[in-house]
Amino acid sequence: MIPYSFLDLAIVSEGSSIPETLQNSVELAQTAEKLGFTRYWFAEHHNMPSVASSATSVLIGHIASKTEKMRIGSGGIMLPNHSPLVIAEHFGTLASLFPNRIDLGLGRAPGTDQLTAAALNPNFHDNVRRFPENVIKLQQYFSSRNANAQVRAIPGEGTDIPIWILGSSTDSAYVASEFGLPYAFASHFAPAQMIPAFDIYKHNCKAKQVKSYNMACVNMVLADTVEEAEFIASSIYLKFLGLVRNQRSYLPPPVHEIDWEPMEEAYVKNMASCTFVGTKETVKPQLKEFINRLGLDEIMITSSIYKHADKLKSMQLFTDMMVELNN
Repeated sequence: MIPYSFLDLAIVSEGSSIPETLQNSVELAQTAEKLGFTRYWFAEHHNMPSVASSATSVLIGHIASKTEKMRIGSGGIMLPNHSPLVIAEHFGTLASLFPNRIDLGLGRAPGTDQLTAAALNPNFHDNVRRFPENVIKLQQYFSSRNANAQVRAIPGEGTDIPIWILGSSTDSAYVASEFGLPYAFASHFAPAQMIPAFDIYKHNCKAKQVKSYNMACVNMVLADTVEEAEFIASSIYLKFLGLVRNQRSYLPPPVHEIDWEPMEEAYVKNMASCTFVGTKETVKPQLKEFINRLGLDEIMITSSIYKHADKLKSMQLFTDMMVELNN
């Protein structure tokens, strides 16, 4: 059986608000828990009107308090934006409040533009180079063996929070395999290097006799008919088109036809090539082939869907499909 999980960007739809979006995230997480999802993660992004998950650890704590047993975590914390000690204290506090329920996924990108990255941390570029070193620092802070160190993470020490390495290129695959950590790939927006990254990760883990564990995140839009799903999914393509045009805005409502240039369409379709759209019957064989081809240990979905009700429906249909795949 393959576990399934959800990545929430706390996407703010056009005409909605941040408070409404965050309340929707509570309902989505509670629904995901009832449907048997293994994890519910939030991603750190900044300076994006459509993404309300910038204070990631705060949101993780809120959602963990509204659920009972599902693992809640980051997908991910962009470590170069932060001091490892602060992240150890934040997640140590979360792990103390919600024992055995917190995941810490780490990325090395800024989750924003370069100007905002500099505002978050003037030493960002230096921290990118020191990413492996800072992962080791985090592991040290979380370890009970750090009790006699001059610098300690309290809360945090002794919590041994599971650390994941996240990637959208091959760089982090080397780090994940070197440290023997589980690896999650951002296929939902950067699929180009997915296959070589997984190959590097698995090969290096085997060479070091470390057990690999890999997960891919994909876009998922399911509905009762293919036509309805394709209509709903147009919001995803419009969102990516906005990134291509450097037009940051709220998640747009779906449309029947997208007004784009051929080169724009090709670029967006490439970015969104790991997007599954249709009914559970049409998507099931596609997803099964995807999982088997990559040898995935877990699948994570994200759904940039304009209407909250449509997102809940897609989540239910996805669960029905995974139950069928796992039986």
